[in-house]
Amino acid sequence: MPEAKDSLIKDEMTQAIIDAVEEIAMAGGAATLTVTQILRKLDISNRVFYNRFPNIETVLDIVYRNTIVKIRSALESPIRIEDDFFEYVKDVVSRSLLVSYEVKMKFNQYIFEEDSLGELNRDWWTDQIKKLIVYAKEHKLIKDVDEDTLAYSIWCFCRGYNADAVARGLPQEKAVDDFKYSFSFLLEGLKI
Repeated sequence: MPEAKDSLIKDEMTQAIIDAVEEIAMAGGAATLTVTQILRKLDISNRVFYNRFPNIETVLDIVYRNTIVKIRSALESPIRIEDDFFEYVKDVVSRSLLVSYEVKMKFNQYIFEEDSLGELNRDWWTDQIKKLIVYAKEHKLIKDVDEDTLAYSIWCFCRGYNADAVARGLPQEKAVDDFKYSFSFLLEGLKI
């Protein structure tokens, strides 16, 4: 991933450029985004842009990382023993799908490539899934399973489903409904 230089200017204009990139990409997709579009939108010069960023990929990387934070926030609700664990898991996974869906529709290829290369992203998600698996095992809600293998498999299922639904342009509501339906069978197979 491109790295921003420490000497780059960080100010309100920097944030305006990031916001413009996100807005333009959400409207027309990240694949066709150009610096010229940003310059026109903000009525700024090349110098203003390049004093802050070495290239468009650096800005897209920031937008991508901000998106990851939003998607991960779907996992922030605590598990409560009085809740139905399996409904909680379906809800958490569905919320992360909802948060990511529209953004991924516009950033499809860029995010897919970054997710594929992002070991830290994969590790973060599999660690979060593993925590849910460990919780379920400790409370005797699921069978005795290998937490690492299952966490990775669930991550692959969720990520793969999301990537395919986005690539095919499924309407968001249908994608989420179909995902919940299919994910229910996976969860059912884990129950004791």
